[in-house]
Amino acid sequence: MKTYTPKAEDISHSWWIVDAEDKPLGRLATEVARVLRGKHKPMFTPHLDTGDHVVVVNADKVRLTGKKSEIKTYFRHSGYMGHEKHIPFKRLFGAHPERVVELAVKGMLPKSALGKRLETKLKVYAGPTHPHQSQQPQPLEIRSR
Repeated sequence: MKTYTPKAEDISHSWWIVDAEDKPLGRLATEVARVLRGKHKPMFTPHLDTGDHVVVVNADKVRLTGKKSEIKTYFRHSGYMGHEKHIPFKRLFGAHPERVVELAVKGMLPKSALGKRLETKLKVYAGPTHPHQSQQPQPLEIRSR
C-alpha cells in the first residue's frame, strides 16, 4: 500500500469564524491552531499547509480561568543584556486584546517556516465586525467542558 500525499490542486482552504465571547483562552487557541494546521481534515500532512483560514471576533471578551489574569505575564527580549520586558496580562489585554489571542495560537503552531505561513491565515479582531464577509466564513464551534 502506498502512502498518500496530497497535491497542491487537492488542497482547498476554506474560511471559519469563531466568536471568542466567554470562551477560555487556551481552549480557543487549541481549536483554532488545529484548524489552521489542518488536523480536522482527513488529508492532514505534517509538512504541508492543508489548513484553513480562521477569523476570530470579540477577542476583547475572551476569559482566563482561575487567577491567571493576575499572574500571567508575557516575555520579550530585545537582544541586549538586561533588556527583557515582562508585560502583565491585564496591561496587554487592555491595550491589545487581539494580540493575546494571536500569541496563544502562535505558541501552539510549529516553530518553522510552515508555522510562520500558518500565522498569516489567522485574523483576530477585538470587536464583533470584520472585513472578511466576502469569503463567507462558516461558524466554528469551540467545544467546552
